Amino acid sequence: MKKFIFKMILLVLIVLLISSCVLLFLGYNYYCKSMNEKSLVNRVTDITSGKNFTKFDELSKNYINAVIAVEDHRFYEHGAVDFISIGRAFFVNIRDKELKEGGSTITQQVAKNVCLSQEKNALRKIAEFFASYDLEKNYSKNEIFELYVNTAYFGDGYYGIKQASKGYYNKTPDNLSLEEASMLAGVPNAPSAYAPTKNFELAKQRRSHVLKKMVEYNYISQKDADIIIEK
Repeated sequence: MKKFIFKMILLVLIVLLISSCVLLFLGYNYYCKSMNEKSLVNRVTDITSGKNFTKFDELSKNYINAVIAVEDHRFYEHGAVDFISIGRAFFVNIRDKELKEGGSTITQQVAKNVCLSQEKNALRKIAEFFASYDLEKNYSKNEIFELYVNTAYFGDGYYGIKQASKGYYNKTPDNLSLEEASMLAGVPNAPSAYAPTKNFELAKQRRSHVLKKMVEYNYISQKDADIIIEK
């Protein structure tokens, strides 16, 4: 009986290993096919040469801190994939029995926006890992951050932080206040819900979440956050 159980466990492990290898192979082919259509360098060049492209040093510190706090607070510490965040998100989602957190890094979001399609399936997700490693290998963290904020969708037809900043506040990104920066940092998570012109109360709730994360990671004081939240 013990031998039978051992053989069954071994068989299951072998099947899982083979299945994983097949999925990795197919995911890698998915990524290669995408890169054959247009190389990573050409994709990035198309973005950085755009008239609305905003460089890292043209962003307000408030906005940079807000994005990192709410999207990927270990951005400068991990590689392409943050296994700690993935594990934490898995635990929280299982505990609360709902999809409350995701484990995607800013780099993974850039991989999805720049290198791959928006379709949701297992192969695209695996391809995302390969694209993320390529991005981290060829570009600095600040360059990857630039790509993220310049390709994110902010609702109301605004793509990239420059369009969003001018469209919502008639300001350039370097002049965003803490209140404005925390509002815009929260929008790309769900533009149809959090765009300030769609549902301002819901947008304010999202902004409050961003501010709480900024307090949690010591970017601002609780007093600074309360001044905005209590308005």
